[in-house]
Amino acid sequence: MERIKIDEPRWDQSTYQGRANHFFTTTNPLNLLCSDKELDKAKEIVVKYRKDGQLNGLTIGDLWKAKHVYDSAFHPDTGEKMLIIGRMSAQVPCNMFITGCMMTFYRTTPAVVFWQWINQSFNAIVNYTNRSGNSPITNQQLGTSYALATSGALVTALGLNSLTKSMSPIIGRLVPFAAVAAANCVNIPLMRMHEIQKGITVSDEHGNVLGESSIAAKWGITQVVLSRIGMASPGMVLPPLLMNYLDRKGFLKRFPWSAAPIQVTLCGVLLTFATPMCCALFPQKASISVDSLEPELQAKIRQSPTAPSVVYYNKGL
Repeated sequence: MERIKIDEPRWDQSTYQGRANHFFTTTNPLNLLCSDKELDKAKEIVVKYRKDGQLNGLTIGDLWKAKHVYDSAFHPDTGEKMLIIGRMSAQVPCNMFITGCMMTFYRTTPAVVFWQWINQSFNAIVNYTNRSGNSPITNQQLGTSYALATSGALVTALGLNSLTKSMSPIIGRLVPFAAVAAANCVNIPLMRMHEIQKGITVSDEHGNVLGESSIAAKWGITQVVLSRIGMASPGMVLPPLLMNYLDRKGFLKRFPWSAAPIQVTLCGVLLTFATPMCCALFPQKASISVDSLEPELQAKIRQSPTAPSVVYYNKGL
């Protein structure tokens, strides 16, 4: 039997469907229910197969199931077990609660400050947990990004709240989304500033390293920002429209306690699909034309007799 490429995704990553299948598996909240014993067993299966390539009585399906459980809980570079709320499988349950509360309690300044702070604290934990093992985030980078992203979200939310007081209620309900989008535009570039300054590794189709490119890093970071905003969009745009409708019909006046449960539940449903589908918008192994790279890197690549016209890089998440 041909050896299974266990360190590559199970599905074809050149198609949107393949990428979506991969991320639906990676972000599955049910992975959080695995016990430490189950996680350690999955790690043992994966590590053993990497060494000897033997299934040892397992089916191919069993091997992939163990790999998916392993990927959900262990850092890909260091192999360490990740903090549970920082795992990709925790994105939906944590975000549904935080997002639902941000959109329910958006009218008063203390509530805005508290929930935007909670959201950015959660983002900082996710960024730290999923930091690159090869290019680790320093405590200074993490602290700076956290402070500026929180400040950006608060300035946006409080500023827009004051501007929209005389506008339609639906505009006010969309303020939390604007704040989250603004924070993403600050947080992610700051967290990956070292890539912008020093460049990101670019390779040919066979994985041979050709150099470092800041231009490729900027493209990758832009794609990640767009994906993150896309993830937040359905859960932060559709519920406000529904709540505005229910408010006009008098439902929320009769059942004021229902606002938070409705929004949290609806956010959960939407995030279950939006998170993997937006992660899959762009290939993880992104490509860029050599003509678009820095002139000095172009010259270096073209010195090779088999110089590629396109190079590849890991865009990150």
